[in-house]
Amino acid sequence: MTRNPLQPRFGDPLPGLSQALMKAWTDGRDDFESPEDVASGLGPIFNGVSCVACHNGPATGGSSPTTVTRFGALINGIFDPLIGLGGSLRQAFAIRPDVVEVVPPQANVVAQRQSTPLFGLGLMEAIPDATILANVKIAPVNGVLGRAAIITDVVSGTQRVGRFGWKAQQATVLAFAADAYLNEIGITNRFFPTENAPNGNTALLAQLDTVADPEDTVDPATGKTDVDKVADFMTLEGPPPPLPLSPSAALGRNVFNQVNCQQCHTPVMFTGPNAIPALSSKPVNLWSDLLLHDMGSLGDGIAQGAAGTHEMRTAPLWGLRASAPYLHDGRAATVDAAIRGHDGEGKSSRDHYVTLPPAQQQQLIDFLLSL
Repeated sequence: MTRNPLQPRFGDPLPGLSQALMKAWTDGRDDFESPEDVASGLGPIFNGVSCVACHNGPATGGSSPTTVTRFGALINGIFDPLIGLGGSLRQAFAIRPDVVEVVPPQANVVAQRQSTPLFGLGLMEAIPDATILANVKIAPVNGVLGRAAIITDVVSGTQRVGRFGWKAQQATVLAFAADAYLNEIGITNRFFPTENAPNGNTALLAQLDTVADPEDTVDPATGKTDVDKVADFMTLEGPPPPLPLSPSAALGRNVFNQVNCQQCHTPVMFTGPNAIPALSSKPVNLWSDLLLHDMGSLGDGIAQGAAGTHEMRTAPLWGLRASAPYLHDGRAATVDAAIRGHDGEGKSSRDHYVTLPPAQQQQLIDFLLSL
């Protein structure tokens, strides 16, 4: 069957971009896919040599089963990220084998996190903070409350509503890109200019770090750094394309509401006015309220940004069919297992789901796999 060229695909840019914005998207994708090396500032400790190494399925900018390790110490109910020992993120690789980080014995909390898909991030950023704040419930509904992650955006220096990452720890695409460049690739930049030392060993860092910081420098031809270009790519990346609803999936939409999934997985929000027409006053069908929720035993035990140890941002459901395995650590091989893994504020919907007849459970799954 010949594909309809007008049918959007995973990894396509936003529709209707100008020629200049299409070039920015293409140039950014090139940087997103290009590997770094020691000469360009890679490391000395890192989790990947490029962005695409962890964001590649089913297209550039997607997710992957690759996980990273977070650790820390929970003492008397207080989480210590063990920053002086290289926490809370362990970098799995290094430019020299003998300096690869380990989880220190002081850590009593260790968690895995999968790479999140990046499709539609510009649309998500363009949702006004006030729209996300409006999702906060004044009183719990079926045990669901939710709260906004109020963080300091490193780009603007202002208080913003976080929305990116498992803990909603970043508010803007540029900040999200800059954080990843430092912590995942080891490239310092104007927002994060301080190199990570292997397990906090600054003397060892001094021996290994041979490129002047910040390592992400301005290209005189464009006036942009690599972080800027990658942020352009992510901002202009289109959302996941939904599938037409099968009869079973159409019935599953009713089941979705019946078990109250929509209390956290808000079907649609709208962007505000934006200088980029493709981002201005658009519906964003991400199926998330972008709030933090106490997930009980499903929390990863890591406090980060504004999020506590049991809190996680509601994962957007758009493009779900292309992001298996599921949940923050990939423990769920199937959508059914992911639903059954919900706890805390998701427990009521989970308990309702497990009592459904198998046919209705399948209808819900078919609906979710169409988003």
